[in-house]
Amino acid sequence: MIKDVVVPKTKEVKFIFFSGKGGVGKSTMSCATAVWLAQKGYKTLLVTTDPAPNLSDIFSQKIGHHITPIHGIENLHAIEIDPDEASEEYRERIIAPVREILDEKNIAVIKEQLSSPCVEEVAAFDKFIEFMDDPGYDVVIFDTAPTGHTIRLLELPSGWTETLANSSSTCIGPGASLQSAKAKYEKAISYLQDHDRTSFVFVLKPESASVLETARSSRELSKLGIQTSFLIVNGILPDEACTDDFFRTKKEAEKEIIKRIEAEFSEVPKTYYPLRDTEVTGIDLLRAVSDFVYEGRADKSGILTTETTTPDAFDWMNNREDFCSSLFAPANGSRFVFFTGKGGVGKSTIACTASVTMAEKGYRTLIVTTDPASHLHDIFGQKIGHEPTNILGVPNLFAARIDQRQALEEYKERILDAVQEQSEETRTSIEEDLNSPCAEEMAAFEKFMSYFEVTGYDVVIFDTAPTGHTLRLLELPSDWKGFIDLGTLTKQTSGETLGKYNAVIEKMRNAAKSSFVFVMYPEYTPIVEAWRAAEDLKKQVGIETAMVAVNYLLPKDSGDNAFFRKRRRQQDKYLTDIRTRFNKPMLFVPLLDREPKGLATLRKLGREMCRGN
Repeated sequence: MIKDVVVPKTKEVKFIFFSGKGGVGKSTMSCATAVWLAQKGYKTLLVTTDPAPNLSDIFSQKIGHHITPIHGIENLHAIEIDPDEASEEYRERIIAPVREILDEKNIAVIKEQLSSPCVEEVAAFDKFIEFMDDPGYDVVIFDTAPTGHTIRLLELPSGWTETLANSSSTCIGPGASLQSAKAKYEKAISYLQDHDRTSFVFVLKPESASVLETARSSRELSKLGIQTSFLIVNGILPDEACTDDFFRTKKEAEKEIIKRIEAEFSEVPKTYYPLRDTEVTGIDLLRAVSDFVYEGRADKSGILTTETTTPDAFDWMNNREDFCSSLFAPANGSRFVFFTGKGGVGKSTIACTASVTMAEKGYRTLIVTTDPASHLHDIFGQKIGHEPTNILGVPNLFAARIDQRQALEEYKERILDAVQEQSEETRTSIEEDLNSPCAEEMAAFEKFMSYFEVTGYDVVIFDTAPTGHTLRLLELPSDWKGFIDLGTLTKQTSGETLGKYNAVIEKMRNAAKSSFVFVMYPEYTPIVEAWRAAEDLKKQVGIETAMVAVNYLLPKDSGDNAFFRKRRRQQDKYLTDIRTRFNKPMLFVPLLDREPKGLATLRKLGREMCRGN
């Protein structure tokens, strides 16, 4: 039984990881599991490693970076790891032991090393394994970032181990100071590979992109010696709510996806959780979720309650203005358009739709994805590589996916070529730096910057990673300071890179050159996450939001029953909230009766998307 996988079998601490594509309900399921275990008498700690956490929203109380007891649930505590605070704690842990024996000059050198772009990631993992080394709990549950970044987090220690073995001075601190951490890292990975002590749960939706992402990530984990314990397939349409052709079509498509899940994960236990007619927040609803998943008790509270029809408060269908307005069209050179937001809100679909629409309006268009878990290839139905590829059937449209490993090879080649005339000692030092854990991240950012210099395109559209990681991408260079180009290069080379970054940021701040579009669906968590990110983007980088795109809007002529009427009223309430919070032009994107894949479907969606002010 599934519940046997999450219950501790011995007196040793049990670790449970929840992962999956963004927006599939990882946080809901991890919170529900934590509540269930705590009520069973297990002292439980819930940890989120997502840079855009929402545990506070789900439990309706402030949590933050320090372990906090959850109101109303004995035995349950939670923490939201803050990357900035974790970084400061990490730096202090590295510097404190040497503060009494080194002078200020040497301390300053260490501080400069610890300003590298990967320290935040290393610090997050350091905090992460703190709860695996000696947590003082019966169960520790990790609510992780979207899968692409979770895999990156779990792969990191192997890179650090190699760095520590080959260098006395690293981008994550002095080698001598870090040797003591090596055993701790290896111990944490051994726990992850122990199938009795650690359970790894994937949450997914019955959608093609979610299945693809789960399969890919499960394979990647398997390479690290970590097995998938079970699957939770979330958001299954209730049969009794599919009362018209639109939702019956969606239900049939869903059944085909479920057959695919059963075939692809035939050896993995799984459970199917139904779509509710409301959001899951608060202890009572979390109990209902956990009772369904772990006790097999049917939850009827969210299925077809008696409701009466009420007038729609927000008639978005009457806004028929062409969405490809001046916000997307080029003026005096290329236009750069960014689609960002919480994972699972449909950024890629809307970005692809916009790219097809702009290309067919006559603009030579390039769409680039910075998301390590991107599925542009699945949407367009063709292979998308590291360099721009023409989309068959649309002569003006090209697509590219930033491959971090390939970007790193290009970066290494450029850097080593630039220092051929330097001394052997300098070249050796640079080669060591190029094998550091942060070089890949820096290389990916440099590739990202290169698209602001590319010629021959009227419109460049960026399909970005989930919001927390997008902000991290844009904030990174301001933290690099003298570390740009790995610090060991000439000031001239570092200055050139800094100049490129400044030029890119200026283009992004210029509303005549760039447009930022936050994508969300009409529920509390994606709206609040987008709003917080938009405020951070404005405050920290100086970039204004140009538009908000609201996805998965229920069609007005479908779903005429109590279940969908309740969801529609919730939708209308949040549409009003979005307009009030953002006060920006709104792009309305309807729910489709099948997954948007292929040019025909993207063209149809483009015709149905509409803009309102």
